[in-house]
Amino acid sequence: MELTCSSSRGGNSPCQEEDSNGITQVVLLGSTGSVGTQTLEVISLHPRRFRVLALAGGRNSVDLLRRQVERFRPEYVVLPPDTEVELPPDTRLLHGEHGLREVATLPLADVVVAATSGIVGLEAVYEALGAGKRVALANKETLVAAGSIIMAQAARCGGEIIPIDSEHSALFQCLQGRGEEVKRLILSASGGPFLRKSREELQDVTPDEALSHPLWNMGKKITIDSATLMNKGLEVIEARWLFNIEPERISVVIHPQGVIHSLVEYIDGAMLAQMGPADMRMPISYALGFPQRIESGATPLELTSLTGLTFEEPDTNRFPLLRLAYEALSEGGAATVVLNAANEEAVYAFLEGRIGFCDIPVWVERALSSIPHAPVETLEDVREIDRKTRRFMASI
Repeated sequence: MELTCSSSRGGNSPCQEEDSNGITQVVLLGSTGSVGTQTLEVISLHPRRFRVLALAGGRNSVDLLRRQVERFRPEYVVLPPDTEVELPPDTRLLHGEHGLREVATLPLADVVVAATSGIVGLEAVYEALGAGKRVALANKETLVAAGSIIMAQAARCGGEIIPIDSEHSALFQCLQGRGEEVKRLILSASGGPFLRKSREELQDVTPDEALSHPLWNMGKKITIDSATLMNKGLEVIEARWLFNIEPERISVVIHPQGVIHSLVEYIDGAMLAQMGPADMRMPISYALGFPQRIESGATPLELTSLTGLTFEEPDTNRFPLLRLAYEALSEGGAATVVLNAANEEAVYAFLEGRIGFCDIPVWVERALSSIPHAPVETLEDVREIDRKTRRFMASI
């Protein structure tokens, strides 16, 4: 059940290799997103421990990427196809998914931080694990769409995955040194901005309201997923593969204060919980430094300031995407690929004003019932099902 630190590379620590100067070389995929920028904040606190070997950014954030290059001086930069940026003469520019795969498998790379959105970095993660790298995974879609394929690659080739998602990082920390005595994993959810709204009130919410998360500062897509509880559904699927545990032993609990990030219940009735402020730099620093803990830059939790911690069951009538995620996971095969792609397209349609908030689960369920749930055995199978789903969703 527990994730173990393993590597196919010899000569150094099996948990994290360093170059001859004792510096860990980091490849950051998705450097201009929320997790990417916070990863660079953590790295900047440890200039003698980490070096940025490569950065990969998006088409809409070229100016930010340029500033990151000026500060961290990576040897490689990856941009989407047909996108250019002025770089220092000693920096090599690569493009597209081929570029992502190339930097993810660089011989010098010790840690690959996978913080891209969607499945654009799927092959890069697969190849990095195939090269025996540590992958610090912040991308839910990788395991949601291709969990069995990715985990088999890690086991076969000696790569390792350390989760960056705050909930999975919490579970990972609570599971260290433990295995068969685990009864269940409990993922906590803040409930998002609409926890107390009725189904009737949810009909009229706007994108701006949905993007006003009460605790976390995240990208637009993941913030909407938090508001619909799909984020928690995706995390259930991710936890199933990360920790090799049956779906019926994974629970979700609403915890509006966001202090406890997740819990593990053991067969003797004891529970271990990981607590901390709502700051992604904590799980990022844990993944970068594992098995050691390093400074994250986060403000410590002040226990005496807490006025109470409450928990409640999620309401899948008002937020049906959580139920659909469990059903897709139970169905297996292509179902989770369809779930992921359909949700992504529905979220974009909501943000663009083409559908309402409550239409998101309607369209996801429509896609799940319309697209055959064929077996998924290769990454190309994942790609093809993803394409079919997006073509179906184009009718929104």
